[in-house]
Amino acid sequence: MPPPPPASLDSAYTSGPSLVRTYRVWQGSNVFLFGGRLIFGPDVKSIFISIFLIFVPIAVFCALVARKLLDDFPNHYGWSIMGVVIALTLFALITLLVTSGRDPGIVPRNTHPPEPDDYHLTENSNNGQISTSRFPRTRDVIVNGITVKVKYCDTCMLYRPLRASHCSVCDNCVERFDHHCPWVGQCIGLRNYRFYYMFVFSATLLCLYVHAFCWVYIVRIKDFEKISIWRAMSKTIASTALIIYSFVCVWFVGGLAVFHTYLISTNQSTYENFKYRYDPQTNPYNRGIFNNFKEVFCSRIPPSKNNFRSKVPMEPLDSYRITDNRPLGPMMKRTTRQMELLVGNSVYSEHEDEESHHRDGSENEARSKDSESKDSGLTDKSVDLSRILHTEGVEGQESPVGRHPTWETTSLVPETIIEVGESNTTTGPRYSTQDTV
Repeated sequence: MPPPPPASLDSAYTSGPSLVRTYRVWQGSNVFLFGGRLIFGPDVKSIFISIFLIFVPIAVFCALVARKLLDDFPNHYGWSIMGVVIALTLFALITLLVTSGRDPGIVPRNTHPPEPDDYHLTENSNNGQISTSRFPRTRDVIVNGITVKVKYCDTCMLYRPLRASHCSVCDNCVERFDHHCPWVGQCIGLRNYRFYYMFVFSATLLCLYVHAFCWVYIVRIKDFEKISIWRAMSKTIASTALIIYSFVCVWFVGGLAVFHTYLISTNQSTYENFKYRYDPQTNPYNRGIFNNFKEVFCSRIPPSKNNFRSKVPMEPLDSYRITDNRPLGPMMKRTTRQMELLVGNSVYSEHEDEESHHRDGSENEARSKDSESKDSGLTDKSVDLSRILHTEGVEGQESPVGRHPTWETTSLVPETIIEVGESNTTTGPRYSTQDTV
């Protein structure tokens, strides 16, 4: 049986786009591990510093303090000292990893801005152009009788959900955004705030526990040898160092635990507390202390809105034009018989220029004969452009507009935006033709 013929180049170009995992084309600054199963912030390396700051002091405590207290208490109570510190350490490390390695509540960004209806398209009666007004930066939402403003995110191209904000470190909008914690290398949001509080609270208990039993060990040395407390401290340098270390750390993690306990009791986030400073009467999310704690610790954690392991098609390069290294949105693919102002992007196409400058040498006489008619057409178009610029109060230079062979079935697309500054002379827009679909 003869082998099948090789696939032609045409079939390769017409075949569907290749599929890739979502995390491989993720537009945020996150770091993924284990094939997209774990998601971290860009500063994920800081988590190793946090683990080091927890594990090493506990290892010193177990080896040089807790081990020597095993037989100093009756009924083998000394073993409970070792068991409790190990349990607290494991709990703190697990909550640290869960906080750092899960989706904090990332809002999936849109692939294009909202539909044209949301742009409030208006018809210009003077020149028939369609102009687009900018998105309103905020929208008012009523929450429990209180007006709350939600903002539009230019990066994610969406109006943020209530209590969401854009993290500049991870480059994502996060639901119920609290803050970006460099010690866990992750944003703290709706889906990991509970575990973050557990980590901070358990770390506080761990510091207090180590601090207390180091003093217990020093006091037992003092009582056993009948010496002063200072000499007893000099006989166990490890206990003295752990006392100082735990005293310093407890101000940090303990302060965070107290602060976030206050935030939970008033149903605020760190971002809201620093930006809005709600009063008890003006906080639209406050439901009372009991219900606020119940909302954080007893409510069901919503599933992630992102499937980082799902496969998505990779867009071929020739399926869109590239402007500033980004594909143009659907607002720039409107029907071709309309004028369209491309707000915020400068597009330049050289295809029509190459056609107008590369003609066959045999047609030189025909072009010279038609030059007068083309010049007259150009003058008409230039007059129209100058009238448009004059009505807008801008004196611009006239740009040559070439006659396209299929002029009746094409539309003009302005290639640059006219910026009016203090100078009276500005560069007029370049126009290119675009075939009608």
